[in-house]
Amino acid sequence: KKTGALIAIERETRLENYIESGIEIDAKVNSELLITIFTPNTPLHDGGIVISGERVAASGCLFPLTQNPKVSTTLGTRHRAALGLSEETDAIVVIVSEETGGVSVAIGGRLTHDLDRESLERVLGNLYRPDSKNRK
Repeated sequence: KKTGALIAIERETRLENYIESGIEIDAKVNSELLITIFTPNTPLHDGGIVISGERVAASGCLFPLTQNPKVSTTLGTRHRAALGLSEETDAIVVIVSEETGGVSVAIGGRLTHDLDRESLERVLGNLYRPDSKNRK
């Protein structure tokens, strides 16, 4: 069984409401922390995390599920939550499927499935600058 993950990366739109729905972490992002958070059957693994700047702001966050009737009924809750948040904010939402281990990204209400590492790095590199001067 793979490990699923739901990661919202804050951009211009502040995600305070979603951060407050979870458990405050406020720690520098690193792979060990992410693995620990998303390990099944741990207190922090349910829900999503919010990354603000270069820090994990909170985990166990609740994101709104998409209400789009065109979304496939086969799409799981994690992907629906990613789409929902991306419809309501400008966040980049990264999803790792618990079933397949495949990585998808939701941006602006659109889902891109099965990204390889290079594609994911390109998407994140093009859209996310943690030190961006134009943050509100």
